[in-house]
Amino acid sequence: MATWNLALARPGPGLLLRDIRRDAEPRLDAITAALAKVAPDVLLVHGVDHDHDLITLATLRDRIARDGPHYPHLFALRPNSGWPTGLDMDGDGRRGGPGDAQGYGAFSGQGGMALLSRFPIATEAARDWSALLWRDLPGALLPEADGRPFPSEEAQAVQRLSSVGHWAVPVETPAGRLTILAFHAAPPVFDGPEDRNGRRNADEIVLWQHILDGRFGPAPAPPFVIAGVANLDPGRGEGRHDAIRALLADPRLQDPLPGRATARWPQTGPLRVSYLLPSADLTVVGAGVHPASRDDLTGPHRLVWVDLALD
Repeated sequence: MATWNLALARPGPGLLLRDIRRDAEPRLDAITAALAKVAPDVLLVHGVDHDHDLITLATLRDRIARDGPHYPHLFALRPNSGWPTGLDMDGDGRRGGPGDAQGYGAFSGQGGMALLSRFPIATEAARDWSALLWRDLPGALLPEADGRPFPSEEAQAVQRLSSVGHWAVPVETPAGRLTILAFHAAPPVFDGPEDRNGRRNADEIVLWQHILDGRFGPAPAPPFVIAGVANLDPGRGEGRHDAIRALLADPRLQDPLPGRATARWPQTGPLRVSYLLPSADLTVVGAGVHPASRDDLTGPHRLVWVDLALD
């Protein structure tokens, strides 16, 4: 399987669908070529605008299938990104901006995530923790300013933890069921001294250990893979690195790509922000980051893949 932040989000609803149909996204050829080379059976993508009937996702799937793999099975839920709250959530004194949504977004569904699969998806068995309030996480690192809840008690009373979503999605492979634990955490930057985004990012990562502990319903049964964008490197860049270090050290998981960068920006250099963490019972046959070169047209994020044997 693979995970990839395609970063295809557009500034308004319907624009990504328009651009895919017009072949007006110049990176699609490079994206398709990479997927054709790696050919993942199960693919979790990020940064794809969501609509109710998954029309944009299906159109992207069909575009990929021209020269790359075909995915007959799709899954996506409405993300928290762009979900309006009617409140000032980022503390700038205004309402209705992208920072005032449950997760940063200019419109509902901007920059969602989705699962594409060659194998059937057990949609009826999927679980979703995206509505969990941040304050309901044990030990939540809720932000404060001048000793008061930031930006307000009213905002914290409705603020969800997930920036985009936290899902458990079972895939029925020929060797048995594999559950994808999918997420996309907020970047731990673009805030103030209250460290709202840094704290939220850490808690979005910590949530997985609470889920595996069974604190939010029955713990997911192995085999499973935690997959997605943590937006946090274990040692480099900004953020509360202890959160991702603790997850990587969890004995219920294995890390097939220790120390491998998955993204590169001019201002930061290489960082590890995307992860595939199989459960400890799985056999890892191979793993990698594609492309290894920094000279490519797909954007700053790399496709991260792992080959698994389900015993």
